[in-house]
Amino acid sequence: MSTPRLFVVGATHHLAPLAVRERLSLDAAAATALQDHLAALPGLRELTVLGTCNRVEFYGVAESADAIEGIAARFCERQRFEAADFARVRLDLADEAAVRHLLEVAAGLDSQIVGETEIFGQVKAAYAAAQAAGRTGPVLNRVFQKCFQAAKHVRTHSAITAGQVSVANVAVELALSIFGGLEDARILLLGAGEVGEKTARAFLSRGAATLTVSSRSLERAMELATALGASALPFEAREAHLAEFDIVVCATAAPAAVLSCAAVAAAMHRRPARPLFLIDQALPRDVDPAVTDLENVFLYNLDDLAQIAERNRAARESELARCRAMAAERAAALWRAVAPQVTAAPGGAPAAVAAPEHRPASA
Repeated sequence: MSTPRLFVVGATHHLAPLAVRERLSLDAAAATALQDHLAALPGLRELTVLGTCNRVEFYGVAESADAIEGIAARFCERQRFEAADFARVRLDLADEAAVRHLLEVAAGLDSQIVGETEIFGQVKAAYAAAQAAGRTGPVLNRVFQKCFQAAKHVRTHSAITAGQVSVANVAVELALSIFGGLEDARILLLGAGEVGEKTARAFLSRGAATLTVSSRSLERAMELATALGASALPFEAREAHLAEFDIVVCATAAPAAVLSCAAVAAAMHRRPARPLFLIDQALPRDVDPAVTDLENVFLYNLDDLAQIAERNRAARESELARCRAMAAERAAALWRAVAPQVTAAPGGAPAAVAAPEHRPASA
């Protein structure tokens, strides 16, 4: 019989390009449904599914390698993705390495934009959903809660977020390079979620005066527009009014593109002398990639923005190394604490969720 393992398997931005992550992406509802489906796998004790723009990861406790392979197989089947292609981009870690990876993810050390803060909330939400569904147990409860504490410690006792270059700020700098200033730029925000709102606020903080919000939920668009001092536009009117805008921030959760190449081409025919800047922050992508062939159209997706931000990473390399050393120390201590629970025979009553501890290096 195989030795039980704490594991993480999945795919991230390190090996999977945007087009692949797009095909593997899971929204919250899909992640929950898949989590429920995978729970029936023999030998799988605990499971949490994490899906973001940069990663899809399965954290769990399995009694055998067959259970882990079953997750990969069923995931590929659901996504209609070839198993051999998944193997080429697959992340596969176990035990202490899996703990360290989760800690680095939660702390923003494994992100495309090192030090970004959004991932912490996304990991917490994924764990909360799995816990509410009864998919976690004594091991994942302890590992996730302790990793949250450790991630906060790393961020608090380091300068990893100092001078942080976010995707939103990169987008603003690019817009400034194209238009020179934002006072006269007309900006359309497609999507009223957190990511789009942060980008919109970044534009407003740099002098943008004219902002319009459009969302598949008109009520939500109107709420955000009011909060931002902007106007609202019905989502179905977005393409017809596209020519009126200079910058379009796309951040919906739509399952397919919401701006077609034909619509962008028609808009440019009506405004041939003025450039159109499209920022696609969605996964799956909101903008048809074919628009890059159109004259005077500038399209940047998540990977494009991250590559630009990466150029500013050198200044934080030494701090990143220090943070990873802190994470490794805490992960090792946490693994020593949970290893006996991982290898223990299943069937006992689940352990109570551990109360938070505040000792600097405890696990």
